[in-house]
Amino acid sequence: MITAYTLNGKSLDIQPLNLEDSLPPNTLWLDILKPDEQEQRWMKQLFVEEVPELDELDDIEASARFYRDKDGLHIHSLFPQRMGKEIDGINVLFTLRKDMLISFREDDLGLMRLLRHYMRQDRLEARDAPELLLEIFQLKIEYISDLIEDGYKTLEATAKQVLQVDDLRQTMSDLMLQEDGNGHIRLALYDTRRALRFMKRSMRQSGNDEQRKWIDEMLYDIESLLPHTQFLFDKINFQLEAAMGFTSLEQSKVIKIFSVAAVVFLPPTLIASIYGMNFKILPELGFDYGYPMSLVMMLMSACGTYYFFKRKGWL
Repeated sequence: MITAYTLNGKSLDIQPLNLEDSLPPNTLWLDILKPDEQEQRWMKQLFVEEVPELDELDDIEASARFYRDKDGLHIHSLFPQRMGKEIDGINVLFTLRKDMLISFREDDLGLMRLLRHYMRQDRLEARDAPELLLEIFQLKIEYISDLIEDGYKTLEATAKQVLQVDDLRQTMSDLMLQEDGNGHIRLALYDTRRALRFMKRSMRQSGNDEQRKWIDEMLYDIESLLPHTQFLFDKINFQLEAAMGFTSLEQSKVIKIFSVAAVVFLPPTLIASIYGMNFKILPELGFDYGYPMSLVMMLMSACGTYYFFKRKGWL
């Protein structure tokens, strides 16, 4: 799917493209989503060097994620995406030129839908391609900030559920999902910081002072958000340890009951074993009250053992 965003004054018009269409004039942004083989052949007219491939989006080396060639600046950026309770990371390749921005991605992105919504309402203004890319990064940082706030709310809810045995499995699942999502958020912040620093170095001569100041402000925002992700990690780990500790405590209580029951019934078992021996001569074998006496002895030994445990505070 290929979508062109053409500059109309200060606003952007959205125009889907077919393979038979040529690139419209005044195209400021060209967004390419999950291109097939025919669309990749169509893309060859846009690039002097190699056309990007989908399997290149997940490269982690700095030399593969941020570089410059004849086609312009190439910036791979990781965007967090909420999918239900889970948060995943989606890589997007941006090719920045003086007159046009090209984005290349393999998955749909909610942030792009929000961007199109802003365009339809004329809430997004961009004079050139670098400014448009900075707008996208600004929305990305705001979206990450919202995800962090959602993380605080989730942990407030799980903190009240940690000591509830019935919902402990669901609580543990929510905490694990939150830990994984917070990892994606933190990774996206680090990746965005690297991308902005690369842009700042590349725009020393071409960029204006306003754009460089804008980049500095976003870098400051990222630095202020990173401690929040670390605090969330600490809080998640604390709740996980508390939940596992509470589970161990509940299991210990059950094991304690069985242990006490075994010790309480040990003396009666000993008495029953003594009088259950099959020897021919036993002193109490002919005693008329031997059976009730043995029952009373077993009962008294069990009660005495229980009273001893109770007095020691072991129960």
